[in-house]
Amino acid sequence: MSKSLCTKDLYCTFLRITSQRYSALSLSEVSPVDLSHDSISRWLETAHCRPKDIWGEAKSFVLDNNSSGIIVADETVLNKGRSQKIELVRWQYSGTVHDIIKGIGMLNFLWVNDKKEVCPMDFRIWEPKEDGQTKNEQFRDMLTHAKRRGVKPMAVVADSWYSSLDNVKCIRDLGWNWVVGLRKNRIINRNQKLETLEIPDVGLKVHLRGYGWIFVFRFVAKNGRTDFFGTNIDNPTKEQIKSLVRDRWEIEIFHRELKQTCGLQNCQARTSRSQRNHIAFSVLTWIKQNNLRKKFQTSFYRQQWNIIKTAIQEQMKYELTVT
Repeated sequence: MSKSLCTKDLYCTFLRITSQRYSALSLSEVSPVDLSHDSISRWLETAHCRPKDIWGEAKSFVLDNNSSGIIVADETVLNKGRSQKIELVRWQYSGTVHDIIKGIGMLNFLWVNDKKEVCPMDFRIWEPKEDGQTKNEQFRDMLTHAKRRGVKPMAVVADSWYSSLDNVKCIRDLGWNWVVGLRKNRIINRNQKLETLEIPDVGLKVHLRGYGWIFVFRFVAKNGRTDFFGTNIDNPTKEQIKSLVRDRWEIEIFHRELKQTCGLQNCQARTSRSQRNHIAFSVLTWIKQNNLRKKFQTSFYRQQWNIIKTAIQEQMKYELTVT
């Protein structure tokens, strides 16, 4: 057996091409170089692919002087419901299944430019025992890193989970605007709950307790659901805020594509380092697929189908011939 080592390019190419199996055993069976599944597992446990590697790929896109953009922040949970011994797994709420599940929490920063092009720029794994940070502390840490890297967003957009006073004050102190969801029972003005206010279409200027003056908007969906969003943008229009809130949906698409086409939550390695590496490699794989999408105008799902359709075609011809 050859002692050839697995590489980042080999592993990411495997994640991009395969659509069924994501294990080290599966990679060893198809690898163009002679690798045992044990050597791949050992490599995955000792490799060091970190969030800064994502920034290395995203830097030129985010800092492009010919376009402007926003930071969209949101988390996703990698479902590990059947896992018994995988590190990083903990009980947490999943917005996908609307319940508490066993999984790995991942906070992502996505850059959305004025052309509606997107690119991941940073991420964190939520594991307070290892990292000693809450989700909100990770959020503020990522904001600080973005500032140091020279990022200049038009706004930071997030849901109500990240609307704490410490978070919005952090964004303000960095000199940035923010647009975040606010819970209906948020206290504003003189001990009033947000849901009790009459908010006109042009928005309403209110005093957010502990912060200062902001504008709030009410959005009512077709199903009757009401959402509140607050911002520190001076004299914003409803259409302006609506557009920024709509751009927030890009991160939901990003999470779906990561899970469905990049094997984000399919790794069964047990150690924390292996899981962290696999997650980072999945994000790098997404960036590669996104570059191909822009170059050839081909969706992630079409890319996968183009890979397997010839094999399916040949197998169908064979079976129809022999029968």
